[in-house]
Amino acid sequence: MYLATRFDLLDDLVEQGNGYLRTADVVAKGVSKPTLAEYVQARNMERVAHGIYLSEEAWPDELFLLSAANSRIVFSHETALHLHGLMEREPSSICVTVKNGYNASHLRQRSIRVYQVKADVYSLGITQALTTWGHAVPVYDRDRTICDLVLHKQSMDIQIFQYAMKEYMAGSDKNLNHLMLYAEKLHIADKMRMYTEVML
Repeated sequence: MYLATRFDLLDDLVEQGNGYLRTADVVAKGVSKPTLAEYVQARNMERVAHGIYLSEEAWPDELFLLSAANSRIVFSHETALHLHGLMEREPSSICVTVKNGYNASHLRQRSIRVYQVKADVYSLGITQALTTWGHAVPVYDRDRTICDLVLHKQSMDIQIFQYAMKEYMAGSDKNLNHLMLYAEKLHIADKMRMYTEVML
């Protein structure tokens, strides 16, 4: 394969990745790492994380980069609300959930709010959502996110809490079966029943 053809292939990957290029995707297409290095230099791309490069024209996507560099985090709480369109404004800080035992000091140093949970509820309701820049990242689904809000209501901004509950309950894509299943596993079923009875 001629260099020009390989560069065309990598141009396509960058376009598909909304300005990002991942080493793993390049290798999967049969392009060598030396060719990738030539391409990165020729296109003046920036290495923004291990194995991830950003084109000059693209905007940095903070959530995507954070997720790419930390495969065990799940976006949650206010960040999940924002990704699901259940929040009126951008969250003041990024919120993530990890399993108990995960060393999250590097995240806290960046002023990221970290919630730690037991392994048996960590994977409950993990799905994917698109960031503002169109990249898929792991996030808790709407139903699990509402459970997390009720669970941590004491530390939540009351306006954010009320808006999210109202929007969720009014939405057609809520799943009350999932909501109550998650609430049981998170030991907040009674509280959740009270909210659903009042708001439905």
